[in-house]
Amino acid sequence: MTKGLVGHRITVEPSDRHVCVVHGDQVLAESDAALVLRETGCPDRYYIPPGDARLDLLTPSGTRTHCPFKGDASYWSLPDAADLAWAYPDPKPEVAEIKDHLCFYEVEVS
Repeated sequence: MTKGLVGHRITVEPSDRHVCVVHGDQVLAESDAALVLRETGCPDRYYIPPGDARLDLLTPSGTRTHCPFKGDASYWSLPDAADLAWAYPDPKPEVAEIKDHLCFYEVEVS
């Protein structure tokens, strides 16, 4: 799906790549069902289904941010890495596909 305002564009589509998230020696997430979100001016971001992430290793954080294009994000942390993952529990309708999927800063794709 492609959405956006004049000069700003967001696309969300299934990724055809294997996505793995590793922090230190821990695998935090691994998926063949990730979504790739491409947004004007931002790096590609891979959104991983919650069932493919190790939520047992992550602690919800009090951090919340707002994106005018995606909505309000909630964050998760590790003891040594604050806010390294985020998700949109109630995203804007234009990016509804990413609902509850987790996105991480440290991602390897193959």
